[in-house]
Amino acid sequence: MPRVFYTQSDGVVRVVDGTAGDSVMATAVKNGVHGIVGQCGGTLSCATCHVYLDHAELGFFPVPGEDEDDMLECTASDRSDNSRLSCQLVLVDGTDLHVTIPDEQV
Repeated sequence: MPRVFYTQSDGVVRVVDGTAGDSVMATAVKNGVHGIVGQCGGTLSCATCHVYLDHAELGFFPVPGEDEDDMLECTASDRSDNSRLSCQLVLVDGTDLHVTIPDEQV
């Protein structure tokens, strides 16, 4: 079972057991993790699920596609080299992920 370690903007880490095939965003919303809005429901039409993925885990995923890259230009918090939309980060069995939630999403 994959786990997601969500570091919230106040430094508190919330660990959530996820389901393989679900996104980091859906897992957060389903479990009431503060700071991930997911306003569009994961359709790549907003940037309210912006997270900073742990640098060591960037290689677990392909680079952002054009649509995600465009949406990352619209984040409320500064974009970084490890910025991702959590709706595009799909959980895989046996892999834990560590993300930091920015101060603002909207």
